[in-house]
Amino acid sequence: MKLIEPTIEYAEQIRAYRSEFLAPGMSMDGGGSLIRFERPEDWLAHVEAYRHAETVPPDRVPTTQYIFVREEDEKIVGVIQIRHYLNEALAKYAGHIGYSVAPSERRKGYAARMLALTLPKCRELGIEKVLITCVRGNEGSRRTILKNGGVYESTVYEAECDRYLERYWIDISGREL
Repeated sequence: MKLIEPTIEYAEQIRAYRSEFLAPGMSMDGGGSLIRFERPEDWLAHVEAYRHAETVPPDRVPTTQYIFVREEDEKIVGVIQIRHYLNEALAKYAGHIGYSVAPSERRKGYAARMLALTLPKCRELGIEKVLITCVRGNEGSRRTILKNGGVYESTVYEAECDRYLERYWIDISGREL
């Protein structure tokens, strides 16, 4: 498995990954709005714009987007995004990291491995305490966070989406990653 920043060389894999989420009711957290972009090129341009403080929209924060690729077949099995710092909305509802795993690849431990590989990258960005949230009742995501040292803080209600979110912190400041 490898965690890499997406490039145009993965256009077909990006397209295939996105298509797994097009069924009604599916959400793709951590995909940097991939669900909205039919063309991988457009999504990659969006990802690049969000990397830099000077090109990110004023109500957003810089982010680094990764794809989690299975090396045997070069299939993207997950996506994960690091938000470099928290604005008011992120501090309350979303946190530093968002991620998702392809529906066909769930329950194989990929999310936990992907998150574990992302934590050192958070440290490189100067983040010492990582906030991650998950929808209440999403046991897979909750277990992923706990496996990586997450400590439950609270549950908040996000009225805009009519859902409850569990908030977890992972302290990476003095820990070997």
